[in-house]
Amino acid sequence: MYLLNFIQKNCRKRWFWLLLATSALALESVALFFQYEMKLSPCVMCVYERVALFGILFSCLTVYLSPKSLFWRLLGIILALISSIKGILISLKHIDYQLHPSPWNQCEIIPNFPHWLPLDKWLPFLFQPTGSCSDIVWEYLGLSMPQWITIMFVTYIIIFTVILISQFIRIQPNRLIFHKND
Repeated sequence: MYLLNFIQKNCRKRWFWLLLATSALALESVALFFQYEMKLSPCVMCVYERVALFGILFSCLTVYLSPKSLFWRLLGIILALISSIKGILISLKHIDYQLHPSPWNQCEIIPNFPHWLPLDKWLPFLFQPTGSCSDIVWEYLGLSMPQWITIMFVTYIIIFTVILISQFIRIQPNRLIFHKND
């Protein structure tokens, strides 16, 4: 209960949402490091996973603008949860492409963005895929990149679920073990 009280009190402060946004931005930076410094080509699923992570980033920044407003907090939390859930679904499909490669189980070559939001045309350095989804090009501790991304999205789901739950509890007053006699 103490953790929920702590989260409820601090999620009304800007630093809390800036910290969450910074974590998403740091993970996006790691993706760019892998792409441009380690020369690992992102596939379509990698690009979709980036979009989900940007969804978390922008949701946190939305709440950052007005953290005291319950409406904006709930909107940001729900959007971040939706992005996290979508991200985990994408990463699980990506893992399936890697573990069960076949001519009938392959990802698209060109990203399928809406015509009104062609991210691959607007920001090709971020959203232009050049790799294959079934290739395992990097592993750490025996897990491939999509498996680590799944862990990342599970972590975000847990974080935003706890934050959402904390919005509906009553803050408990601090209880003193020893009371002063006045």
